[in-house]
Amino acid sequence: MDPSLDTWDFSSPLISLWINRFYIYLGFAFGISLWICFQIVIRKQDKNSKEKSVPKATRDLMTNGYISLQKKDILVSGVKIFYGSQTGTAKGFAASLAEAVTSLGLPVAVINLQEYDPDDHLVEEVTSKNVCAFVVATYTDGRPTESAEWFCKWLEEASSDFRFGKTYLKGMRYAVFGLGNSAYANHFNKVGKNVDKWLWMLGAHRVVARGEGDCDVVKSKHGSIEADFRVWKTKFISRLQALRKGERKPCGGNCKKGQCESSAEEEPFESTSEEESGTEDHQNLNSVVDVEDLGKIMNCVKKEKREKEHQEEKSTLVRNAVKGEASERRAMITPALREALTKQGYQLIGSHSGVKLCRWTKSMLRGRGGCYKHTFYGIESHRCMETTPSLACANKCVFCWRHHTNPVGTEWRWKMDQPEMILKEAIENHQSMIKQFKGVPGVREDRFEEGMMVKHCALSLVGEPIMYPEINRFLKLLHECKISSFLVTNAQFPVEIRNLKPVTQLYVSVDASTKDSLKKIDRPLFKDFWQRFLNSLKALAAKQQRTVYRLTLVKAWNVDELQAYAELVTLGNPDFIEVKGVTYCGESSASSLTMANVPWHEEVVHFVRELVALIPNYEIACEHEHSNCLLIAHTRFKIDGEWWTWIDYNRFQELVQEYEDSGGLANFSAKDYVAKTPLWALFGASERGFDPKDTRYQRKNKSKDISGC
Repeated sequence: MDPSLDTWDFSSPLISLWINRFYIYLGFAFGISLWICFQIVIRKQDKNSKEKSVPKATRDLMTNGYISLQKKDILVSGVKIFYGSQTGTAKGFAASLAEAVTSLGLPVAVINLQEYDPDDHLVEEVTSKNVCAFVVATYTDGRPTESAEWFCKWLEEASSDFRFGKTYLKGMRYAVFGLGNSAYANHFNKVGKNVDKWLWMLGAHRVVARGEGDCDVVKSKHGSIEADFRVWKTKFISRLQALRKGERKPCGGNCKKGQCESSAEEEPFESTSEEESGTEDHQNLNSVVDVEDLGKIMNCVKKEKREKEHQEEKSTLVRNAVKGEASERRAMITPALREALTKQGYQLIGSHSGVKLCRWTKSMLRGRGGCYKHTFYGIESHRCMETTPSLACANKCVFCWRHHTNPVGTEWRWKMDQPEMILKEAIENHQSMIKQFKGVPGVREDRFEEGMMVKHCALSLVGEPIMYPEINRFLKLLHECKISSFLVTNAQFPVEIRNLKPVTQLYVSVDASTKDSLKKIDRPLFKDFWQRFLNSLKALAAKQQRTVYRLTLVKAWNVDELQAYAELVTLGNPDFIEVKGVTYCGESSASSLTMANVPWHEEVVHFVRELVALIPNYEIACEHEHSNCLLIAHTRFKIDGEWWTWIDYNRFQELVQEYEDSGGLANFSAKDYVAKTPLWALFGASERGFDPKDTRYQRKNKSKDISGC
């Protein structure tokens, strides 16, 4: 046998396999395919069985094939509340918001922006699942408060820095509530608006519309800044609850299926607190739209155009309305303001006036001493009515003893009551308050009877009385009733000072001697406040009747400006200068004043001595230690070596009557109605301003013969 044939027979099966290898591969492929199909069927059946075992409430949470229970649990991990406060109001609001958030069972942190480094920590909020709330106040000139200054500076720079980009804070959720005063129209809530804008520019998303609190109770949308905050807080808490449930903003219906970008966040920063978050968005006309939708879009555009034209027409009608018609204007005293002032003891008159009983009136009814005006000018405090025909003011002084409950403004824009009605009701209300002291232990009967007859009127209760358009008629009515007039103005209305008819004594508050310190202390509303201030002093110099500078010393703020004060004295040439230490009236949300700013009486005396040394023809005349007050008088009131700072009120009434009868031709000067100052009222007197008729003085000096006083 041939050996080669044996070899061929042995290897023939391998050759056969090789020849039929295609069919073998095909079989393997078919088997693998069957196995894969079998596995898919098995897994699908397992998935269906699991879905059937899940409750319906849980199946509703299924999103794209995944159960979102775990995701829902971390939709909101907590709330961080940041505040920037100068006087404590924003801090209080932050605490109130934290309390409301805590009631939802969410972790909350309250953070002072002064202690927060945005460079290190702000970006962490992108992934933290926190909701960040910012409660920020606007301070002088639209600047942030000192505590929020660095945060705002960093945020502003980051928003315009290309290295951060428009997505730096993408994923961060935030809300903003701003605190401001609409009287400062150019800077109203500027900080809140800026924080809102800068966060948005960095890619953060707002969860609720920005809130704007207004300190001006007249313009506040809800009557007070506290009410504004409560409304915004309610919206924020409601939105927070919706976020925890995973609710999204309802779709406006303008998106394509599967491409809706609605989310829990609100509209971009341009909107304000007055806009509603659910407003339907219109398609951009520059985008590509279906022809079928074009009609709808054009209808929307036409509707908006009609509404805009209607609004412009309405605005034109308002502008063209008779400006002087009081019936078309708002009342100055809103319900919220009325409630606040009534609690403080005011008797409100009409729509913009008020009267209140002074504590010195009560003191003198008991036979005790009067206020410093009694010591300096002979006013009988128990016969003095403290009132104002205008509760509004053009300043927001840090030492305002009414805690800024009164409205502010730069011009008269409210309803106007007639002066006859104001005076009549002022006297009636004053007498009504005096009657309440009838039979009260310690009240002297003779003083009570005298107190029922008003002899003096201090137009210094609150606000700016010279703003009242009929102030001259009101003064004339006072004088016709034989009531003296003491009017105080804040030196922001020079034209009104020039046009003012004679008053018994005209005061101008000189709370600071430089532009910067006046801005810091008085916080005026006028942009040209410093020029108005100087023009007011010049107008005062032209007045013929008694004029007074009233200086309020605020320790660490204005007590070191002696030379500048001396220059202002030369400018206005006042008859008298009252220098008084500031009175601390308790903590106020509108002021940072503390007891540390109140100078001791010895410090006031030291200041006065140094000031007198710089101003020729002026000397220290009187002192009232109880009020921490001294009187500097021009030497023209020192006759034959004796001071004549007191007022002959009967003589003044005769002179002002002659002035009225002559149509303003019979003018008179301050020296025409002076009276001699008693010895006890003079500076350096042993009892430092105590009236010998004061029962407390008499008890203190039982062994002394005071008949010579």
